[in-house]
Amino acid sequence: MSKAKEAGVGGDGEREEGFSGRIHGSIARSLGIAIVSGKYQPGDVLNNEIDASEQLHVSRSAYREAIRILAAKGLVESRPKTGTRVSARTRWSLLDPEVLAWFFESEPSEAFLQELYELRMIVEPAAAALAAERRDDAQLERMRAALVAMQHHTLATEAGRAADRDFHDTVLEATSNAPLFTLSSSIGAAVRWTTIFKQRDRELARDPMPEHWKVFDAIAAGRADQARQAMEKLVSLALDDTRGAIERRPGR
Repeated sequence: MSKAKEAGVGGDGEREEGFSGRIHGSIARSLGIAIVSGKYQPGDVLNNEIDASEQLHVSRSAYREAIRILAAKGLVESRPKTGTRVSARTRWSLLDPEVLAWFFESEPSEAFLQELYELRMIVEPAAAALAAERRDDAQLERMRAALVAMQHHTLATEAGRAADRDFHDTVLEATSNAPLFTLSSSIGAAVRWTTIFKQRDRELARDPMPEHWKVFDAIAAGRADQARQAMEKLVSLALDDTRGAIERRPGR
């Protein structure tokens, strides 16, 4: 066995990039995309450890660790004698930021996009209302700074999208509801990937800043009902933008 093989690297392995920047992260990403895109269906049995590692030119330990990553996210389950199977979709950790990223690195279905916006519509307007009642001055300043940065950089840039996520994160934090705030990474990932999806063919035709400032103004004024309504409109218009991007898909 070569030194490269012993190290778990072979062929293009050294150039593979994953979320962790390591070989097993890259393998998990590739398999994850294949699963969420439907290339592998629930119930399908993946290659065994020996065959898979030979095919991918990686070490068995690297492949084994990749499978552990996928199992922790509910995408696969491994059992003695039966091998590693793709789990039922109901077991997938759909709100895991990496799993969300894998959906968008393939081609998310219209139904899945609709479900993400339904989640946002359930969570974010209620969060905005609570934030209007509970926010402190420091949180308000962070929201303001995020919107200023978002307006300056625009959503066409990573800096602008990061500022957008900061705004939505801070709204959730300002609810002073710890269980609700645990959704921030998932909501943030949904905001980021849907924003990228909306602009993949062209920049947004609509300026999203007025709706964001309306949410901020209502929260700053302590007006819970207005904050709820403003956030509902913000999410609704974002969904309209996404539907427009869907209509522009090739073959539509």
